[in-house]
Amino acid sequence: MEEFLIMNTGVVPFLSLLIFVPLVGALVLLVSDSPIFAKLWSLFVTVATAIISLPLYFGFDLSTPLYQFAENHPWIPSLNINYTLGVDGISLLLVLMTTLIMPLCVLGSWRYIDKRVREFMICLLLMETSMIGVFVALDFVLFYVLWEAMLIPMYLMIAIWGGPRKTYASTKFFLYTLAGSVMLLVAIISLYLEVGTFSIPMMMGHGYSPLFQFWVFLAFFVAFAIKVPMFPFHTWLPAAHVEAPTAGSVILASVLLKMGTYGFLRFCLPITPEATLLFMPYVLWLSVVGILYGGFTALAQKDMKKLIAYSSVGHMGFVTLGIFVLNKDGIEGAILQMINHGITTGALFFCVGMIYERTHSRELADAAGLGRFMPWYVTFLAFFSLSSLAFPGTNSFVGEFLILVGGFTRSKVIAACAIPGAVLAAAYMLRMLQKVVWGGVHNPDQSGLLDLNLREIVTLAPLLVFVFWIGLSPEPFMNVMHSSVAHLLEQVQGASGSAMAMSKILIP
Repeated sequence: MEEFLIMNTGVVPFLSLLIFVPLVGALVLLVSDSPIFAKLWSLFVTVATAIISLPLYFGFDLSTPLYQFAENHPWIPSLNINYTLGVDGISLLLVLMTTLIMPLCVLGSWRYIDKRVREFMICLLLMETSMIGVFVALDFVLFYVLWEAMLIPMYLMIAIWGGPRKTYASTKFFLYTLAGSVMLLVAIISLYLEVGTFSIPMMMGHGYSPLFQFWVFLAFFVAFAIKVPMFPFHTWLPAAHVEAPTAGSVILASVLLKMGTYGFLRFCLPITPEATLLFMPYVLWLSVVGILYGGFTALAQKDMKKLIAYSSVGHMGFVTLGIFVLNKDGIEGAILQMINHGITTGALFFCVGMIYERTHSRELADAAGLGRFMPWYVTFLAFFSLSSLAFPGTNSFVGEFLILVGGFTRSKVIAACAIPGAVLAAAYMLRMLQKVVWGGVHNPDQSGLLDLNLREIVTLAPLLVFVFWIGLSPEPFMNVMHSSVAHLLEQVQGASGSAMAMSKILIP
C-alpha cells in the first residue's frame, strides 16, 4: 500500500482529529441538559474542527496525486481490515467545505431549533464525524461504516425537527438511501472476494474482467445515483429538503449530495474504467435529462424551498455531466462545481430559513416585496441567486464554464442539449428574486419584519466571500486538484479500446 500513500511525517494525526473531535464533542453534550451550553459548545467544537482542517490545505503537496496526511493502523487483522485515512486533490476541498459549513449550521439553528436542542446538536456533530470520515477513508469497510452512520442522525433530524410531513419525508429518505447502501455493500464484497483486501487504493490498481466491471459498476452507479440524486432516482430529495430543518437542508445540499459524485470519482472511474467507458453515453444523457427536468420543475414552484431543492437536481446534473465527459476540463469543473453548489445552495437554504423564522411560510407570495424592509437580506439573496444562475464573476460561472468546455470537447450535441439548463436557472432564480425583492402591486404587509441581525449576517458572510473568491480567483482551488485529476484520467484511459469504440457510437 505504501506506493499509493504519502505517510504523514508530522506527529499530529490531523485526519483522525477531524473525525474524533466532533464525536468527542457529541459525547460531552450527553452530560448537560442546558440548551445554551449545547449551542455554545457545538459552535466551539465545529469552529475548532474547521481550524484543525486548515493545515491540510497549507501543507498539501500540489505536485503529487498520491494520498497525503495518511494514517494506517490495523483494525481487524484477521479480515485484512485497517483504519486507513488519507486525502488527495479530489477529497481535500470537500473536507474543507464540510468543516466550513458545520459552524454555520450551528449558527443557523440558533433560534430555529427551540426544542430538544441538545439532541439536535448531537446529531449535527455526529453528522460531521461521519461526513469527514467518508471523504478521508481509504479502507472500504471503514468507508461503509461511516457512509451508513450518516443515515441515522439525518433521519432523526428530519423525523424529529422536520415539518408537517416529516414522517413521510424521513422514511422515504431512509428507504432510498438504504437501498443504495445495499448495492454499495454488494460491490464492496465482490471486490474483496476478487482482490482479497479492503484497501481502496489497492483495488484501483487491480485488473478486473470486463464482465466483473460491468456488474460492479452497476451496483456502484445505483448507490451513488440515489445519493446525488440523479434522475430518475431523485424523488426523495424535494420531500427531504422541504421537511428538514434549515441545518438539515443545508447539510443535505452542501455535503450529502456530494457523496454520490465523490463515489463516482473515487470508485467508478478508477476501479471500473472499462465499464465507465461503456456506460458513459447513458450517464451523460441521464445527466442532460436531469438538468432539464430540474430546471423546468424549479420554474413551476411557488414554494421557495421546493424551488431550490429542484434546482439542485439540475445543478448536480451538470456535475455528473462534467465527471463522465472524462476529460480534464470536465472533471475539474465538476469538482469545483461540487464546492460551488455546496456554498451557494447552502446559502440559499439559510436565506429561506431566515424568512421562515419571520413569516412561518416558504411561499413566494408571502415573501413578496421584502426589499423595502429587509435590504441586508435581499442583498445577500441577490448575490447568492446570481451565483446559482452562474453569473460571470461568481463561483458557479467558473465551474459551469469548465463543464461545458469539457462537454463540447466530448460531444457538441450533448453539450448543446445541456445549455438550456443554464437558461432555465436564470429564469427561475430571477423570477424568485424579482418576487422577493419587489413583488407586485398587492404585496402582504412586511413592515413588521426585522432585517438580518448580526448572527445571521455572520452566518451568510463567509459563504458570500467564497462566492466572489472562487469567481474572481479560482486558481488556489483549481491547483489542488490538477495532479489528482491527471492521475485519475490516466487510470481511465488505460482501459481497453472496445468500450471507447462503443461510447463513440452512442455519443454523436
